[in-house]
Amino acid sequence: MSNSELACTYASLILYDDGIPVTADKIATIAKAAGVEIEPFWPGLFAKLLETKSVGDLIANVGSGGGGGAAAAPAAAAGGGGPAAAAPE
Repeated sequence: MSNSELACTYASLILYDDGIPVTADKIATIAKAAGVEIEPFWPGLFAKLLETKSVGDLIANVGSGGGGGAAAAPAAAAGGGGPAAAAPE
């Protein structure tokens, strides 16, 4: 993650924490006040994302990536597994 991304992330969190709507101008203002130079497209990208997604929802779902059960698939595909497969005929 680049410094610009981190600065926009922190600025967005600050705005959210203070109950202030997250806009590109406000993100850029906070980054400038912190003395961080950011590429001009980052604040707009973050603001656009946060128009549709709540910061609170993003925080609550940080570790909830999808995909449970993928580890069981290789064993089943290999035809291995149960007692019947291990018993000699």
